[in-house]
Amino acid sequence: MSKSQRTLGKKAVFHTHFFFRKFPALLYIFKWLLISIIVGALVGSASAGFLQSLEWATNFRENHLWLIALLPAAGFLIGLIYYYFGKDIEAGNNLLIDTIHEPKGIIPFKMAPFVYLGTMVTHFFGGSAGREGTALQMAGAIADQFTKPFKLDRNERKILIIAAIAAGFGSVFGTPLAGAVFGLEVFLIGRIRYNAIFPAFASAILADWATNLWNVKHTHYHIDFIPKLEFLPILYSILAGIVFGICAAAFSKTIHWMGSVFKSKITYPPLRPVAGGVIIALAVFAMGTTRYIGLGIPVIVESFEKQLPLYDFALKMIFTIVTLSAGFKGGEVTPLFFIGATLGSALSLFIPLPFGLLAGMGFVAVFAGATNTPLACMLMGIELFGAECGVYVAIACVVSYLLSGHNSIYSKQKIGEAKNRRFESQQDKSVSDFL
Repeated sequence: MSKSQRTLGKKAVFHTHFFFRKFPALLYIFKWLLISIIVGALVGSASAGFLQSLEWATNFRENHLWLIALLPAAGFLIGLIYYYFGKDIEAGNNLLIDTIHEPKGIIPFKMAPFVYLGTMVTHFFGGSAGREGTALQMAGAIADQFTKPFKLDRNERKILIIAAIAAGFGSVFGTPLAGAVFGLEVFLIGRIRYNAIFPAFASAILADWATNLWNVKHTHYHIDFIPKLEFLPILYSILAGIVFGICAAAFSKTIHWMGSVFKSKITYPPLRPVAGGVIIALAVFAMGTTRYIGLGIPVIVESFEKQLPLYDFALKMIFTIVTLSAGFKGGEVTPLFFIGATLGSALSLFIPLPFGLLAGMGFVAVFAGATNTPLACMLMGIELFGAECGVYVAIACVVSYLLSGHNSIYSKQKIGEAKNRRFESQQDKSVSDFL
């Protein structure tokens, strides 16, 4: 390289540094866009592979129901793997939330294959679980590996994990806007971290795009009739939101309580999912139906098409609580969609609103109350069901959020802003402090 070329190169570097110093926002956007492209591509591809393999596992199980009898043995395998090789990642989603609050060591990459394997085994043999927990943990484990290569500081690492959560959630459900806001509000009740807003949205949108490039199809839901916005429908929506909030609080409290029961009664951790597997397998064969295991997507779709009985939501709640509190892997969110949608559909027996609308409201509102993420759930309702139902969905989500109290399926959530003055003394504490 000639002297003149070296001089030109130095001048270019100087002008670049000068330009970014003068316009720091552009440097921020450029840096996080680059990171978001990498995170979005990897997380979106991981979600695509996970969703496709999960669909295969579900179809295979439904065509070979004898596999459900092996659920206790499958639980023992999951328990052994996590007890001997995965104690540092067993906290799952709570580890991601803890990392945002107080970053420590890099999240071990093994979290991704471990939770993937555990979730696939759970669904393959008939447990009742979801998929968001797996997607979030895979995303967090993948993204955190870039902390050192990109030389991210403590605060930037927090933003990275938020972006990863947004990417995982947005890509696994096909709701990038809801995914972005979920990542921003899930770790701190009542507050949003706005300095992560660009990475969260960029990562969620890019991850969803990457998942779509793999031709992965998401489930579509349709609400046939949405009534005109008037006083009585609004009042009925508030009443429905109250029921959804109570349901969300009951689910959160019961799953933590059941987990403590398994831990107190069975001291050797690998045996806990064995006991849970026996309960689930016996219940499935005794009832003669697989309606309440797995994701339950067909039943969720059914709830939008006809009025369902009241017991559907209760049975799904029981199956899910036993499965996850015993130590099987997966998420709580898709079962919460099932619980909320079937509860909403059944509420049309008492609340004079269309069962499809009530199903949609319950779909997101129970989730909002159980995770304390009302804004994300409003956006999810709009993305999944259309903007026409937006006001009804918003009413249900807000009321459910308020009525669920400071309960959550995520015990490491912190209370950034108390829901009302009665709970002001709980501010800045974790949900786990009240369990």
